[in-house]
Amino acid sequence: MTIELKVKTEAHTQLLDITAAVEKAVAESGFRSGVCTVFVPHTTAAVTINENADPDVVRDLIMGLGRLVPWEDGYRHVEGNSGAHLKAGLIGASEQIIVENGRLVLGVWQGIYLCEFDGPRQRRVWLKLTGDG
Repeated sequence: MTIELKVKTEAHTQLLDITAAVEKAVAESGFRSGVCTVFVPHTTAAVTINENADPDVVRDLIMGLGRLVPWEDGYRHVEGNSGAHLKAGLIGASEQIIVENGRLVLGVWQGIYLCEFDGPRQRRVWLKLTGDG
């Protein structure tokens, strides 16, 4: 089963907590047991699982990635967004989360984030539910 979520980002660089939206989609699907793959079909966005209790973690992640990959650094890509492509490549386009009894199995402090590196934009997030159903 595949589910598409539409997510609007509001900043050039943003880590948007999509945990609740993914949880809701899984619950409404009736899927009970297996794996939920969260995938973004974009080359300047990514998905990660990280702490969602302290907002400073998100701020620090954005700051650290900005230091690792500056927006402008003599890149040659004509669109001028190579920094976004590099960050998306470092983080990755997907994550997998176990589903048991119709619920995502995440750690106490874990949340699922859509990572926007070239926004604001309308993004798609695809969920692929595989397993016993």
